[in-house]
Amino acid sequence: MDFETLSRWADEELKALTKVLPEDVRAAAQKIPVSMEEKPGRGAFDDELEGDELGLFEGPSAMEEADAAELPRIRLFLTNLWEWVEEDEQDYRDEVGTTFLHELGHYLGWDEDDVNERGLA
Repeated sequence: MDFETLSRWADEELKALTKVLPEDVRAAAQKIPVSMEEKPGRGAFDDELEGDELGLFEGPSAMEEADAAELPRIRLFLTNLWEWVEEDEQDYRDEVGTTFLHELGHYLGWDEDDVNERGLA
């Protein structure tokens, strides 16, 4: 599947998902930048990653004070997501949403246990 199509599907999913989030979570979702990339490799610390990650939250959480040198963002790795769901469009869209919510949870200051308790693992 080409990256342009995967990006369009992911963008459609994120827009639809954001509309149905609770208002406080929606505000956070609209605030944080989302980077759509094929695979890890362009980030400053990507050499520390396994390479098969679906998404990644970087930077300080919403509860921490951000400085200009380290702004928060969510990175979604679209080719990895596509391969993870064995190239099924609906499963891909669902996983984009799940992965985004998982990383958004980290932005909101939730640790892995909090994210798991909310069903976002």
